[in-house]
Amino acid sequence: MDLVQRLRAAGCVLAEDEAALLLASTDDPEQLEERIRRRVGGEPLEQVLGWAAFMGLRLHLEPGVFVPRHRSEALVREAAALVPPGGAVLDLCCGTGALGAALAALVPGLRHVAADLDPAAVRCARRNAPGEVHEGDLFDALPHPLRFDVIIANAPYVPSAAVALLPAEFRDHERRAALDGGDDGLDLQRRVIAEAPAWLVPGGALLVETSAEQEPATLALMASAGLAAGSRHLFETTVAIGRA
Repeated sequence: MDLVQRLRAAGCVLAEDEAALLLASTDDPEQLEERIRRRVGGEPLEQVLGWAAFMGLRLHLEPGVFVPRHRSEALVREAAALVPPGGAVLDLCCGTGALGAALAALVPGLRHVAADLDPAAVRCARRNAPGEVHEGDLFDALPHPLRFDVIIANAPYVPSAAVALLPAEFRDHERRAALDGGDDGLDLQRRVIAEAPAWLVPGGALLVETSAEQEPATLALMASAGLAAGSRHLFETTVAIGRA
């Protein structure tokens, strides 16, 4: 059975494309076979290759770290429209740093600060994104008080009971903390939204990726925090926006 057939038998829809990427990833036959076994075993292709593509960028990725989703391009583009020249951006739950790296490519000169609780994600983000990347729990990770023009947060928003319904390659190979948003999916959003106003400059904006089902609750949380809440829909993604 050739490589394409092995990948297709394992359920890889784009088997030809994946085969080409795997073959190009190494000249070592033993290493290639190891990578094929990992992919056939269900590990995300990006983790097997050690990199992920996002908005034209090639981003370093370690095993177990959340793979950037293309739908999050909506969050980046909405944020780019709101960052003033030379503005400061905070990227919470930054993962690989994909959002910050893409935002910096769109808005040269911005000041980028990021944070994540996962040490492996922080290692990736420090290689991928500009500026400061801190390890820690949301705003507590920041070493000193700052004010930001824009805060972006792609916090996990999958309800705990729905994690089991996610594709196996993500459910089984990404850290649960990067996927599970608590009973209603809003645990992390509540914390981010409640604290964000104290970190925004007057007129600044908080942008949160959420689901269409959770959009009303996310907007209500923003309104309760004193933010002027609205939403945008792009690439089948819902971005909740709260303005200070």
